[in-house]
Parts: sequence; structure tokens; C-alpha cells
Amino acid sequence: MKVSLVIMAAGLGSRYGGSKQVDGIGPNNEILMEYSIYDALRAGFGKVVFIIKPEMEPLMERICGEYLRRRTALDGTPVEVAYVHQDFSSVPDFYQIPPERTKPFGTVHALLCAAQAVHEPFCVINADDYYGIDAYRAIYDELVTLPESGRGTMVGYLLKNTASLHGTVSRGICTVEDGKLRSVREALKVQLYPDGTLKDLSEGCPLSPDTVVSMNFWGFTPWVFPALKSYFESFLRTEAGDNIKAECLLPVMVGNQLESGSMEISVLHSADRWFGMTYHEDRDRVAAELKKLHASGAYPASLKG
Repeated sequence: MKVSLVIMAAGLGSRYGGSKQVDGIGPNNEILMEYSIYDALRAGFGKVVFIIKPEMEPLMERICGEYLRRRTALDGTPVEVAYVHQDFSSVPDFYQIPPERTKPFGTVHALLCAAQAVHEPFCVINADDYYGIDAYRAIYDELVTLPESGRGTMVGYLLKNTASLHGTVSRGICTVEDGKLRSVREALKVQLYPDGTLKDLSEGCPLSPDTVVSMNFWGFTPWVFPALKSYFESFLRTEAGDNIKAECLLPVMVGNQLESGSMEISVLHSADRWFGMTYHEDRDRVAAELKKLHASGAYPASLKG
């Protein structure tokens, strides 16, 4: 069965201070999404779909596309590569985009842009996060058994391993029971302190370090695209307005679907530790972690070797 890796790479990386999606951070100048692609292919994925800004396509083809087209999946078939663009052309005509708005509309909008390119079970990820090989194996095994509709999956991570000392982060705070996601809410300003405590500054409440959070590592079958379309259009009609920073977020959409009873999400756990770059100050720590992984043999000297 063909399974796709969908990479959301159209974000501007405003808090990071540059285009972190294409920042060479590995020992041989690898970018973080190259690790995701490498891990996904060795887990069994056979197709990679990049969600990008239109002007990024030549760069992405040079960095990843040309190499991927020479690769074969575990089943011996050539790896498929597709690019889809997240821009305002995919926004419904009924919504008037504020003239001052420059950013896309968030992760629901991003994934919806991939609907025409994805016709098989898929995993969707952030381009600037490291998830680990065990996570890809776990979600691949789940994806190949998912029914055609009504169900999805996610890999959950512990909050204490996903926050930054250099500023606040946004995290999907999950309630999990019996391996199922019962609810998810978006905490927009999670702060980690030097003593290890965590606080949601937007709500003024402490958070447990062992809270399960979503890091946008979701798995679905194509049935989800009509649900995304309906939710995004409702968001534009009722919430976006003239707010130039309004975002339609996957964890919030999933939470809405859970509440209405129209979606069931299994929660998987990984032996690997997530890490990523929200702020430029996170870069040295991530580079050191990747160097250790190469030295331990988790990755070869070159991911393209």
C-alpha cells in the first residue's frame, strides 16, 4: 500500500528569525526535513508531498526533490514527489482577504492545499521538527490498517520535551484515555522555566511536564479533506474577519471533530525524543542532538549517501 509523507513547509518562521525550514543544521548541512524524509522512507513511506510557498519550489527541488526521484521505496517502486502551493489562490471567493495580510491561514489551510495530490493514507508533519525513526514506524503501521473514514491517528510527545527556554511556544494539549484522544486544546503561550516548570501564560495556569501534546504529527486517510474544507470555510465565515494573524489550526479542528463525535483518533507513543527550532537560540542544541545521532550510528555519515 502506498503511504504518503506530507510536509508543511510554507511557514515563514517569524519567531525563528529566518527560513528555518531550509537552515542546514546537520553535520553535513542537512535540513531538518531531510531527517524526516530519511526516517519515513526507511519506515515504508513511498511518496513525499511538500506544501510550500510557490517561490520555494526550485529550492525544494534542488535540496530534496532531485535526490528523492532517484530513490526507491522499501517495496521497490520509485519514490513519488509532489509539490503543492499554500497561497491565497486556494481561499474561497466569498472571503475578502485583508490587504495587510501576508501569511497563509495556518495548518488546516496548509493540509487542505494538498487534497488534490494525496489519494492514499498519509502522515502530515511540520518541516522544522525532528520526530525520530520509531515514530514513523509506529504511525506507518497504524496508517496501513486505518479504515477509509472516521478515524485518524497521531504520535504524542511529552510537553517537557517540546518547550523552549528562549520564549513561548504553541502546543496542542491532549487528554488521552485508553489510547484514544478525548480532547485537544491549543495553548498558545507555553513557557518553560529553568527549574523545569511550565506555564500556559495565555490562561495563567501551570502545566504538568508529562502532559501529552500534539506536535502536528497526524495520520489520516483522504476522507479527512472534506472535513477540513468544511471547517476552514466555517473559520473564514465566523472567526477570521479582518484579523491579519488569524490561523486555522489542525489541533483545534481535530478537537472540534472529537467533540462532535465525527472523528476518532488513536494516540501512539514513540521511544524517540522530539526536538525542533522555534527560536534561533534553539539552533545550537538541535545541532548537538543531531551530531550525537550521527555519532551513535542512528544515521549514516551522509543522508544522501
